[in-house]
Amino acid sequence: MRLFDFSLRFNGYQIGKAREALAKIQANSNDDFIDHVEERTLDILNYHLNHNSFYRSFFGSASRKDWSSVPVMKKHDLQQPLVNRLSDGFSPKSVYTNKTSGSSGDPFVFAKDKWSHALTWAIIMDRFSWYDIDFNKSMQARFYGIPLDKKGYYKERIKDFFSHRFRFSVFDLSDKAFKKCLTKFSTTSFIYINGYTSPIVQFAKYLRREKVILKTICPSLKVCMVTSEMLFDDDKILMETQFGVPVVNEYGASELDLIAFQNPDGDFQLNSETLLIEILDEDDQSVPLGDEGRIVITSFYNKAHPFIRYDIGDIGMLSEKSTLKTPILKKLIGRTNDIAILPSGKKAAGLTFYYITKSIIEDDGNVKEFIIEQITRSHFKVTYVSQNDLSDDKINTIKKEMENYLESGIDITFERKNKIERSKSGKLKQFTSYLKLSE
Repeated sequence: MRLFDFSLRFNGYQIGKAREALAKIQANSNDDFIDHVEERTLDILNYHLNHNSFYRSFFGSASRKDWSSVPVMKKHDLQQPLVNRLSDGFSPKSVYTNKTSGSSGDPFVFAKDKWSHALTWAIIMDRFSWYDIDFNKSMQARFYGIPLDKKGYYKERIKDFFSHRFRFSVFDLSDKAFKKCLTKFSTTSFIYINGYTSPIVQFAKYLRREKVILKTICPSLKVCMVTSEMLFDDDKILMETQFGVPVVNEYGASELDLIAFQNPDGDFQLNSETLLIEILDEDDQSVPLGDEGRIVITSFYNKAHPFIRYDIGDIGMLSEKSTLKTPILKKLIGRTNDIAILPSGKKAAGLTFYYITKSIIEDDGNVKEFIIEQITRSHFKVTYVSQNDLSDDKINTIKKEMENYLESGIDITFERKNKIERSKSGKLKQFTSYLKLSE
């Protein structure tokens, strides 16, 4: 029995029709796809202007005929009661609702109509099928958070049952917990791993310490999909080595869709079927292929709630070989609020600090994981989990490299902890700045 499909249909999502609609979109030639995008952008824009008073007010006097003049939506524009933002004919009870993770600092409740959400699942299942994963029968080892309240906990466990998956806690990354994970892998025919990047990396590090290749313990394992957090090249190599299977990167947003997925050729292919993805400069104008800018997304099919030229808060770059039908994300640089402001006023990507520190403190396996926080322009704090304190030599090397790569006058303090607290969802944010860009 196709339990996953059944659960979607039971909740009002027409997954069969959504698959058929997706196949028709994908069958368009490159030239026809241009017409498809023009038609969808115009249709969704006019729909919300005609049926959504919130969006009409937001749109103002902009021109319907000039897409580049359509105003860009920011997350703070949506931080008002959901009922104020729903289109005519929709209510909170008739739509799929959820809350954004808040990793950008601007969380809000959003809605998707059921047809739009069915298409989201069709896209996800289509991409996973590139690696012979069938949600109706492929057993998943799931590394995600889980609600700790009784109702939320059992709701997720029931969903896991219908979705052919077993959930491992990301809130306990001790060797004792990972030993239990390994036992479960040895007794379960898992086909794939899916979940947040950082806990899966920690599991791979545990396997390296124990000198275990996971596929020898679980021969049925085919692939590992990671999402929601940055995937670094050395971590990918580590996971592929210790798991014995390919590692695939995913990029998505709950309020939109799956945004990008690594295809079998290794390219980070963007979702062009249900989304229009633009890379814009500070003046909200498109940048040439190969230039970095803000990732701005339009959802073609969500009639319940407008996401039109929606600034998701990330910075990225499209590959020069991108086409409208097959756009390729060449680089995902990070969030716009992950910018460090240095003492001189210079700005740098916050992950620069993470890259530099990571290359120095993880080479001997002592440090399990760490985060970096910017407290003031000159003060940065590194919080880490390790068996032993960092040596003075390593601390001095990190400080020296920070000055070499960035500038002098940077003060870095270090704090060792037994555990780094994650968000309620279980995600780990590698770099956080407590400054505003205007400071």
